[in-house]
Amino acid sequence: MNLGNFSVSLNVKDIKASKEFYEALGFAVFHGDTEQNWLILKNETSIIGLFQGMFEKNILTYNPGWDADANTLEKFTDIREIQKKLEAKGINLIRKVEEGTTDSASITLVDPGWQPHFNRPTRLRCNPKQKHRKTISLNFHKREKT
Repeated sequence: MNLGNFSVSLNVKDIKASKEFYEALGFAVFHGDTEQNWLILKNETSIIGLFQGMFEKNILTYNPGWDADANTLEKFTDIREIQKKLEAKGINLIRKVEEGTTDSASITLVDPGWQPHFNRPTRLRCNPKQKHRKTISLNFHKREKT
């Protein structure tokens, strides 16, 4: 099953300091807005997102429908199809796509050894001015035990 383009979404306390740190490691900003507290950075094939004040913990994010440069792919597996396949395998989804919808959506699931954590799709939340595409975020979350 192709889950899509992978990135790590990092919850940061100071986006400007984190930006400088990752730039020193060779990452370059290719999308985002510091004033909106989010940036996407790349270092060759490695992609990270810096998000200040948008979610509690770091998130593993998969984006079917996008290539590594956030360009929309003509052919990809829709989130609704991924959801059906995961549910058929007995994987518990803590956030699902509503049946009958056709617009952008996300699902959330957790590794059974981790605590569940809900989060909105990062791309859609971060750039409200962007025209909606039929792309999604498939989020895997890790939360420390309380």
